[in-house]
Amino acid sequence: MQPSIEPARPFASVEAAWFSTARALQSGRGAHDHVDGVLRCLDRLYRNRRIELLHARILRIWGGRGIAPNPAYPRERSDWRIWREALDRLEGPLRAQGIVVHCQPAPAE
Repeated sequence: MQPSIEPARPFASVEAAWFSTARALQSGRGAHDHVDGVLRCLDRLYRNRRIELLHARILRIWGGRGIAPNPAYPRERSDWRIWREALDRLEGPLRAQGIVVHCQPAPAE
């Protein structure tokens, strides 16, 4: 049985919110409030030129894998930097929407 994608309460981190959104989009069940909210925030950031298509591409790739890039691996270091930039910029809007209530600090390099 697949775990529920719709959160019972706000997410504890922006990363958790993104992974849930990516799972919902992959499963074709993307019409949940939190998914729409995350995508609206991402779209707004893109339209305001706070993120680029490269950020969205990295979010899609690693979100689809269900793991974050690991900065300890040289081949993933660049992706990790872009991943962190995107999530850091997404944090404020998701907190304002009530989708994320407490963001955990980014892991150290």
